[in-house]
This record gives sequence, structure tokens and C-alpha cells, in this order.
Amino acid sequence: MNQRAAPPSPGPRRYRSVAVVAVFSLLALLATAGVKSYSDLARARAHEADLTGRIAAAEARIRVLREDVRRMGEDPLTLERLARENLGMVMPGDVVIVLPEEGSLTDEAADASARRDR
Repeated sequence: MNQRAAPPSPGPRRYRSVAVVAVFSLLALLATAGVKSYSDLARARAHEADLTGRIAAAEARIRVLREDVRRMGEDPLTLERLARENLGMVMPGDVVIVLPEEGSLTDEAADASARRDR
């Protein structure tokens, strides 16, 4: 009898190469995801540090403002000084002299000033 040789089957060798490619693809995917996750984590930590600094600055400003409020409530001289400096307020009987800003003289005022100087 003439026996024919059976055609070669794909066998375990072909499946092994497919499995190796699949494993390497999976490892590459995991490495890419790990790098992205690490960069996201670094970015989040930097953002957290920025926010922590901003919070500390805001808390320091709050302490200063609370101290100002406390002094205004306890010290009438401080309240008066702040009203004069920040709000431009004056006490009754004070004489207020308003000086023009430099360079704000109009032509008429400059002419009058020049006539006076002659």
C-alpha cells in the first residue's frame, strides 16, 4: 500500500510563535500604560504642590487680614489712620489741600501761571 504522508499540521510551533507575539504585545501595552500613568502621577503631584503653596499663601493673607481687623476693633488710632490712608477721609475741621498731579495743568492754567511769573 501506498501510504500518503499527511499534510503537515500547523502544530504547536506555529501556535507558540503566535503566543510569543501576543505576550510581547501585551508587555509593550503594559509598559506604555505604565509610562503614561507615571507621567500623570508626576503631573498630579506638581499640581498638588502648586495648590498647597497657594493655600499656604492664602492662609498667611487671612492671618494678616484678621490681625488688621483685630487692631481696628481695639485701636481707634489705627482705624483712623486706615480711613485716612485708604479711603481719603478727613476729620471735621481738617484743612484739605488738593494738589494737581504733575503734567495735568491745562493750557489756560499754564498761561495764567506764566502771566503771574512775569
